[in-house]
This record gives sequence, structure tokens and C-alpha cells, in this order.
Amino acid sequence: MESFLSLFDPNQDDGFDEEPEINGNSSGGGSSSSDYEMDANANECSPYSATATATAKGNLIFDFEQGILPPEPQLGNVEYKLKLVSPSKQRFEHLVTQMKWRLREGNGEAIYEIGVSDAGYLQGLSEKDMNASLMTLKQMAHHLGASTSVLRRKTIAARRAVAEVLVRKIPDDQHNIEVRVAVLGGADAGKSTLLGVLTQDELDNGHGRARLNMFRHMHEIQSGRTSCISHETLGFDALGNVVNYKYNEMMTAEEISDRSSKLVTFMDLAGHRRYMRTTVQALSGYSPHYAMLVVSAGSGCNETTEEHLAIVRALDMPFFILVTKTDITSPDATVQELRTLLTNIGCRKVPFVVTNTDEAISAGSNQVSENIVPIFCVSNVTGTGLNLVTKFLYVLSPGISNAEKDRLEQESCEFQVDEIFRVTDVGPVVGGLLVQGVLIENMPLKIGPLPNGSFHPVSVNTIHRNKAPCRVVRAGQSASLSFTMDQELPNLRSGMVLLGDSPDEPYGTFFFQAKVSVLFHATAIYVGFQTTVHIGSIRQTAVIRGIMGGEKLGTNDCASVMFEFVGHPEYVRPGMRILFREGTSKGIGVVTQVFPVNKTGTK
Repeated sequence: MESFLSLFDPNQDDGFDEEPEINGNSSGGGSSSSDYEMDANANECSPYSATATATAKGNLIFDFEQGILPPEPQLGNVEYKLKLVSPSKQRFEHLVTQMKWRLREGNGEAIYEIGVSDAGYLQGLSEKDMNASLMTLKQMAHHLGASTSVLRRKTIAARRAVAEVLVRKIPDDQHNIEVRVAVLGGADAGKSTLLGVLTQDELDNGHGRARLNMFRHMHEIQSGRTSCISHETLGFDALGNVVNYKYNEMMTAEEISDRSSKLVTFMDLAGHRRYMRTTVQALSGYSPHYAMLVVSAGSGCNETTEEHLAIVRALDMPFFILVTKTDITSPDATVQELRTLLTNIGCRKVPFVVTNTDEAISAGSNQVSENIVPIFCVSNVTGTGLNLVTKFLYVLSPGISNAEKDRLEQESCEFQVDEIFRVTDVGPVVGGLLVQGVLIENMPLKIGPLPNGSFHPVSVNTIHRNKAPCRVVRAGQSASLSFTMDQELPNLRSGMVLLGDSPDEPYGTFFFQAKVSVLFHATAIYVGFQTTVHIGSIRQTAVIRGIMGGEKLGTNDCASVMFEFVGHPEYVRPGMRILFREGTSKGIGVVTQVFPVNKTGTK
């Protein structure tokens, strides 16, 4: 162990700035095939010639005279279909989803090549199959409010034909902005009820009726307490009107996403102290843009409220506060408590009580830059103040620049696994956050680390976002993924990652170094101290094996520390943020060095 700790670099510059107020914000800132709709990869061994040329607008023009096209591009607005004849209802819905995605990629225009395999070969169709395929394509477009026009149609050998079709939809909203909001607060603050009222557009009856749709387990319905992470969406159209499940009688999650120019995704987190680890894991793993702290006007700022507030501040996450149950108790005393809590030396925020629409808009547009914390007083029974909350959410921005988003999308794919499900006829499904890169269907990835630190090759089959199928996920978006059925999968667990191609073979690590700041500890932390470490979706017990520059750490102390995971290796990168806690003890930091298993040979 001593020889291994000699690798520890106490002088490494990690960019983690020490501040006098440690208790403040201390950290800086392709298509599947079926019997009826065939995307055959026939003759897939041949090379393709440069048969596509770019126009001034960047669209691809395909030359049928060459007899072969380039392989179907995964990204962009061009789709190959060998045959579209009498698809099943489920298959038709999937085809419509594909078309919707291609239209978005092409700013309202998509090119369909009918009678062409995925590999680019002009297979051709009989006149009967071609007419049926064009009719199916027209029905798909009609389903989306789009139109079709045949650009050209060419007859090839044996009376078979291929066609190129333009699908056009005049876009009313081309882009969909997503803001992720984590919902925190005590067990009886009314978080699930609030989300039920916002997303279902139906006021509560005073006995928790609105929260029933938010629960995922029977014991939650029986106890009235959330025990796991629940995701709900609230949409806004281009005019700022709310789009939720009461928008029309047959509204689905996919339609909410399609009709909305902006989506607010709520993560309903557990408020009971028993589920604190799950709550912290969601905050760390899903990286929400904002936290919504819900406080009951009756109970005021209790221990759970202060604990959640401390965690949000440690993660340097912008937040706003909702005071509920104002129909029962006046919120004045609770608001005053919050003012005191937010303006103390350890927090130094600017509380801003929102009372009208102008203030809601001002709060939403200036929250991050002005360091303010908006406070709303609402009632889930009478509806008081809820219109101000929705107006605030409408103007709230994700807080990430396009330049940063583009930079992350250029990186190699990294998807953090936070939840694992098993779906009938689908198999294992993983949910989590794409930290960087772009992820598409049928993309080869590696999942791990396994117990020996290595990674296992897998292929993504289908992707869902906001409870609706999609074909691509970009950096900063959460999604759920299924895998190709015929492949062997390792034992999946939360904290794993899916990685794309990279020059170096990825490996997990037991040991890593981090520059940490202790936010609170009743006495002192020594070598051998065990704590729960949160790094992204990772949640595991770790032991402190070394403290550089001293023998112990107390409240407000900073040092370079060597951690060792107790159970199994994890995938950690320098620069990742770390949060560790044990009881009331809390600390934050940044990973500065990792020691992969294949290089250290440990364990």
C-alpha cells in the first residue's frame, strides 16, 4: 500500500480553487427489419462510390444512374426504405417516429429513398409494392401533418423501380428545449401532489388525490410517501401555453413532447430520510439544471429542508423554493425562516418572493446571473400562485451555452447508468444521463466496469426519451436504452457507464485522488474513515487511504485525499465532481487522478 500511495501527487494543479467560505458555493463553476417493412442489408460487402453530392444548402443529391448509393447515414434527413407494405400498428408508429426525427434533422424536410437497402443498393420494387409503399409513406406524413411529393422515379432491371420522395412539414416549432428540475423537500411537504396538479392540470381535493398518478409502487400509494425516482413532464408551446395531459382527451407523453417548444422534466425525489442516498444519487447522477425545494407552510424549515439545501449548495446547483399548503396556514412565518436561512454567512443568497407575473418573468431570466432564490407561495387545493410557477418555468433556461453543448457532443460517448429495468419481450433496459457525445440506435458501445475492471461490448437496440421512442440522444439528455436481444450481457448495476470508441481501452479503478473540502464534520476525519461517495451515478462506500499534508481533516479544511472503493471498481475520470457524506458529515471535491486496475494491478 505504501508503494502504491507513492503515486499520489499532492502538488497536481486540478483547478479546484479554495475559498475562504468553504460552506458556500465552493466549486467552480438504423432501422430494424420486419416481414412487411424491410431494411435489408443485402450484398453488404460491396464498397460504395461517391454518388452523393452536396448542394449549396447542404442537402444530399443521390445519383440513381450509378446503381448504388452511399450507406444510409445515421444522422441527417435522409432515410432508406426497401419496402413499406402493410406495416402493423406498432410498426407504423415506429415508422412515424423515424419520420418525425428525420424531419427535425432537416428543418422540416426529409428525403426518403424507396426500394433502396441500408447498404445503398438499388433493389427496386414491383409496381404494386411501390404504389403500396408510397401510400404508406403518405399516411405516415399525414399523421405528422406533413406532405409528400415524388421527386423522381426510376425503373431498373426486371421491371422494378426505385423512387425518391420529399417529405415536407412547415415547422411551427423546430426545436425542443428541455430543462431538468429535481424536486426536493420533506416527506409531508406536498411534492408529489404539486407535480400531480401541474402535470395533470387538476387541483387536489385536500387529501392527496392529485399525487396518486405520481406513485410507482403499491407501498407508496399505501403510505403516501415517494421511495424512488419518478419522472414527469410539463410542456409549453411557442406561445407559452401549458401542454400537459389535460391538453386534450387523448394526450400522451410523446404528443406532449411533440407539441411543446419547451419541456420541463421533473424528478420527484424521496423526502424521507430513509431514502436520502437515493435522493443524493439522483442529484449527482442526473445532473438536473435546477432544484425545486418544496416547503410546507405548516411545518416550516425542518431538518430535512436544511439537509437538502446543504446538498444543493454543495453541488453548486441553482434552486428555487415553493411554499405549499398556504390554504391551511399563512406562509409568512415560513418565508421569514427561509429569508434567514438563505442570507446567513454560509449561504449568502438573495431571497426573492414572487407575487405577480412580472416578478416571475424577472426571476426566471435573472436567477443564475443575480444569485437570487425565487420563493413562491402556492396552494394545490385552491390553485393560488400556480400560474406564477408555470410562467417562471416557461422563461427558465437550461443554463448551458450552445458552444458548451456543441463541445460536449464532439466528445466520445459516455452514458451513465442510473436505473435498471426488465421489460417483457424487450429484456434489460437501462436509464440514465448521456454526459457527453451523441448516442444513436444500433451503436456499438462498451459497458462496465466489470468486477475485474474491464468492459463488455454491447449494441443499443432502441432509445426512449420522455416516455417516447427516439433515434438519437445528445449530450446532457436523459434517456432509457434497450439492447439487442441476441447478445450476452453482463450483470448490470447502477453506476456502470456505456462508452463509445476511444484510443485507449477503458478500465475501472479502485483508487482515485481528489481535492476535497469538508463542509461539516462533528470532530475530525482520519485515514481509514469510511464514507458514501457519489460521483455521477456512482454510489459506493469508499475508505480514505491517505491525506496529503496532514493527519486529519475538520470542518472547512481542504486537502488532497486518496480514496479506495470497497466493493468493486468504478469508471472515474479526472475533473469529475465528488460528493461524500456519512451521517451529518459532508464534503465535496474534484477528482484529480485515477489509477486504473490494468495499470496498478491492485485487487
